[in-house]
Amino acid sequence: MSHIPPLPDIILEPIVRLALQEDLGRAGDLTTDATIDPETQLIAVIRARSPGSIAGLDAAGLALRMIDPAVALKIDQPDGSQVQAGDVVASFEGSARSILTAERTMLNFLGRLSGIATFTRKFVDAIDGTSARIVCTRKTTPGHRAVEKRAVRCGGGTSHRYGLDDAIMIKDNHIAAAGSLEDAVKRAQAYAGHLRMIEVEVDTLEQLERLIPLAPHAVLLDNMDCEDLKTAVSMVNRRFTTEASGGVTLDTVRAIAATGVDFISVGALTHSAPNLDLGMDIG
Repeated sequence: MSHIPPLPDIILEPIVRLALQEDLGRAGDLTTDATIDPETQLIAVIRARSPGSIAGLDAAGLALRMIDPAVALKIDQPDGSQVQAGDVVASFEGSARSILTAERTMLNFLGRLSGIATFTRKFVDAIDGTSARIVCTRKTTPGHRAVEKRAVRCGGGTSHRYGLDDAIMIKDNHIAAAGSLEDAVKRAQAYAGHLRMIEVEVDTLEQLERLIPLAPHAVLLDNMDCEDLKTAVSMVNRRFTTEASGGVTLDTVRAIAATGVDFISVGALTHSAPNLDLGMDIG
């Protein structure tokens, strides 16, 4: 796994700040303030309790810094690492009050994002040896798209567009509203600059046949069975990128990859990934 750079703080800070504000509320950490002497120092570790892929250390680390920049943080298993149950992911030393106040927010980010990375890794491993790549979609938690899409990268996947503003994706409702497939694509081509990619969703081979002369940059083959996907890949014949989508599972993804599509988009990576079990231990 190549190094996945952390997100810039300017992107992370609003997400992390909101999470801390949500937890601290109007009065701060009442339990810690009531029970822990201000001078108490701690050494603590975050440990994996089940195997998986790590993601979210950038968000967790920022949460700790925002509570107390004086706490020393050491990362033992960087984002993208594969861990086993019992492995230490990170360790830190400093104010007990600060560490205990930041604990849950840090673990929330790490558990959620490592869960996405772990689930992504299962899909990536399932198609190992094929030429296809796994991509995530816009089906993300509102406000958390940047961190969730980075978690997919930590698991070995990549991303479809980040939002409505970085590519043109013509779906069935756009075609219906525009009047026809041809009208929608031609309008998009007239509107797009030379760096804007255009992808078009089709759900039948007949639509694909009409699309091919229009020469988009990519086609999304929606909810096609594997036989139709093979036929579609042959029809396109590498003139543009092919992407399969629709109800992809771990049980079906290998057969989909074997059809020769370039990408397989999986909404479940971000909307259905279970959290990875991690916990904090003191001492």
